[in-house]
Amino acid sequence: MYMKGTAARMGVMKRVSLVFKAKANKALDKMEDPRETLDYSYQRQLELLTKVRRGVADVATSRKRVELQMNQLQQQADKLQTQARKALGMGREDLAREALTRKASAQTQLDELQTQYAQLQAEEEKLTVASQRLQAKVDAFRTRKETIKATYTAAEAQTRINEAFSGISEEMGDVGMAIQRAEDKTAQMQARAGAIDELMASGALDDAVGGRRDDIQSELDMMSANSDVERELAMLKGELTTGAPKQLEGSAPNGTSQGTQGQQAPQQEEGPYAPQYSPQQEQAQPPQQPQQTQPAGLPVSDLPGLADEPQDGDRS
Repeated sequence: MYMKGTAARMGVMKRVSLVFKAKANKALDKMEDPRETLDYSYQRQLELLTKVRRGVADVATSRKRVELQMNQLQQQADKLQTQARKALGMGREDLAREALTRKASAQTQLDELQTQYAQLQAEEEKLTVASQRLQAKVDAFRTRKETIKATYTAAEAQTRINEAFSGISEEMGDVGMAIQRAEDKTAQMQARAGAIDELMASGALDDAVGGRRDDIQSELDMMSANSDVERELAMLKGELTTGAPKQLEGSAPNGTSQGTQGQQAPQQEEGPYAPQYSPQQEQAQPPQQPQQTQPAGLPVSDLPGLADEPQDGDRS
């Protein structure tokens, strides 16, 4: 039982650790800037190149020190050789033997220094070649880094511009919402203004400034407007009728049209002041009154409407 509880706790801890690592990785990925990462990598490469160059300098210094020691030992060996020859010339064989013994010891040290010198020289050459290669790689990385940074900056700017144009960016999101709200309020106010105009025109709302609107007067004004429209329409029809040709296609030579009833259309006067003829006016014209006959025993002058007519004698 205890082992099961321990295993369960371990599973929970691993799961919590995995969730924490995933959240941290996502947060770091969001905070990471590729340009800063590239600059940091370039800085590390420069530091490594500096270390390699310092190593080359240290190896060269050691080689130079060994070279100086070799020169000193060589000079010492040459001096001992000279002393041994001089002592032997003076008959001092023991002194010559001591000088040659010291010369042999110096020569042994010189041989060891020559071996170290060869090793240091080879190491220096290797480090020099490595430094040159690293310098070339650092230069190539710097060029690549600047290219990547420029491309990333251009892509970032293009993305921000596209997001700004589309209205999905964080900066332009509030502006787009404000514009949408302003358009909605403007459309609502326009609809409200149109509705109020219609209600005022129909008389459902009163004009508080101009006074109460009379619905009867409104109806009369509407009828007057309709009458003006009909009158203007009749005038236009009269103008079209006046401008039409006098003889229709297929009419008789004497000027009478071959209609069903054979009636001749009334002639109209021409001119700017001629009355216009329209079918409405013909229908609206009242029928003519029949001519009154003279009653017996009354003079003609006493009858209304007949005083101005000529008498029988005047007709001749």
